[in-house]
Amino acid sequence: MDGRIAIEDVRPAVGGGAFPAKAVTGEPVSVRATVWHEGHAALGAEVVLRGPSGPPRTVPLRLADPGLDRWAATVVADAPGPWTFQVVAWRDPWATWTAGLRAKLDAGLTGLDNELEEGARLLDRAAGPAGDGTERPGTPVGRGRLLRSAAAALRRAGRPPAARAEAALSGSVQAAMAEAAPRELVTHGPVRRLRVDRPRARYGSWYEFFPRSTGGRRADGTPVHGTLRTAVRELPRIAAMGFDVVYLPPVHPIGTVHRKGRDNALTAAPGDVGSPWAVGSADGGHDAVHPDLGTVEDFVHFVERARAHGLEVALDLALQCAPDHPWVTEHPEWFSHRPDGSIAYAENPPKKYQDIYPLDFDNAPESLYAEILRIVRLWIDRGVRIFRVDNPHTKPAAFWSRLIDEIGREFPDVFFLAEAFTRPAVLKGLARRGFAQSYTYFTWRETKRELTEYLEELVADGDFLRPNFFVNTPDILPVHLQTGGPGAFAVRAALAATLSPSWGVYAGYELYEGEPLRATGNCEEYAHSEKYELRPRDWAAARAAGRSLEPWLTLLNSVRRAHPALQQLRTLRFHATDNDALIAYSKTDPATGDTVLCVVGLTPDAPEKGTVTLDAEGPRLPDGPVTDAVTGERLILTRRFSVGTDPLSTPARILTWSRK
Repeated sequence: MDGRIAIEDVRPAVGGGAFPAKAVTGEPVSVRATVWHEGHAALGAEVVLRGPSGPPRTVPLRLADPGLDRWAATVVADAPGPWTFQVVAWRDPWATWTAGLRAKLDAGLTGLDNELEEGARLLDRAAGPAGDGTERPGTPVGRGRLLRSAAAALRRAGRPPAARAEAALSGSVQAAMAEAAPRELVTHGPVRRLRVDRPRARYGSWYEFFPRSTGGRRADGTPVHGTLRTAVRELPRIAAMGFDVVYLPPVHPIGTVHRKGRDNALTAAPGDVGSPWAVGSADGGHDAVHPDLGTVEDFVHFVERARAHGLEVALDLALQCAPDHPWVTEHPEWFSHRPDGSIAYAENPPKKYQDIYPLDFDNAPESLYAEILRIVRLWIDRGVRIFRVDNPHTKPAAFWSRLIDEIGREFPDVFFLAEAFTRPAVLKGLARRGFAQSYTYFTWRETKRELTEYLEELVADGDFLRPNFFVNTPDILPVHLQTGGPGAFAVRAALAATLSPSWGVYAGYELYEGEPLRATGNCEEYAHSEKYELRPRDWAAARAAGRSLEPWLTLLNSVRRAHPALQQLRTLRFHATDNDALIAYSKTDPATGDTVLCVVGLTPDAPEKGTVTLDAEGPRLPDGPVTDAVTGERLILTRRFSVGTDPLSTPARILTWSRK
């Protein structure tokens, strides 16, 4: 900061300004700062917004809280890429003079010749010498004449002070001086960074599936290995459910050395397909497509067909290698070696991953970085604009900062999702370093208190952390889905889809797949895990039998698309209920006024009833009826109302209205 005026506590500021805050194009960003100066002189302030191209823009700051000297403005970035903002403040002699003169005139004081001359000189400074062309471009041509005329009136001796000041205090002169008034002691605050992504980085519905499980079955019931071409047949169904993003596990060749068998068996049987996360074999590495899935051309075709259905493709970026990955022999320096010379495989004690070698980012960091950068660019060239990163917390934070910044400058529409099921400091640290979205601990938050406290924490971190609430993953089958029956699946989907702007499901969720590998010890591994075997599914038969959650997922995604309020996180507010098995919360879209109030029953196997009391500072009630997006019912909403849910018919009540 330079200058005499104090500019403090500028926000948003992530890590004290060490990291950029986050926004998406078109999203209002609230800039706040404490601005003060000795004495009682009036101040002015503005925020200067600079984007990746084009001239800077200025937005006036207003004094939002005079008692705390807190100023605020809303800025909007209109293009993805790196942005900066900076608060500039100054002493405003004209506003100071105007306030002082009005006070003296109101008090009936006389003998104000000095005060009136001070005002005339300020007007002269703003007007510039007559005929010198100093008027700013785009301002009224007569502004200089208007200000000089007001200055002359102030100097007109022999008239009462109020009459002499009348022109200077007029609305037209005040408006002109708002543009042209002199600025004194101009002070520049710290430059803060803003990482701006496209809207999909904040809002979207994700669907994860394995292309290799789309080949169907032979006459004897044995699965047929699917391809990227057979996977295209899944796209219409996924799009019809209202999903926006199709996420694919790694599509690369899978290692054969130490390949895992079914249910993570140490020894693979003949025909076992192995884990896609054991990347690399004699068929190629991270730049190749598994030959059983097809070719690079087939992958590009899949991306194009997805796009035709309104879907984006997110690809898994799994920076690890199978023992027979080409890098192991071509670049042994990229791996950690044990004292006996062998390469250390991955471990997360007591778990062991003998089929995976982690990369060592310290032995030869520059060459490894260059190769990973090449890989990411290669898949971008093949149509990928979203990368879901496997275990980013096992790679250096500085590596991610560098990679994400470089890719962001070159491809502003590309973003990364962190699968960071790890310690809170690490999860948040990765978000600060550029990950646009993060998996979260939502999967393990079940009670009203747990959900409320965790979501309030996420809202507080909203300047840099964007959640993606996956209800399940190939690695995580939460205990509540193992024991809660269909109601648990419906309730968890309702919570994820309405609490978080981004949410996701892993295929099989709509079929209520919940059988654990072991029924004891809080095991979260699926039996017959798709990580190690093919799992073709008969979606049509499930629908025909009435055992499919597809209609509920479709409704949720439809409501999310129709209501911008559900695409927000910062406006989330919880409301009191007299039944802890009911949770109530609202969201409002600042731009449109669209408002959604959700009440979800947390009991998976029984209806719940209770009374909701809306927070006094919560959403403004509409003049007319609201609509329940689940039942279609129209009702008059009051600050206190009774409501009921049923996990099998109405797992949630989603009341919608607009305040504008």
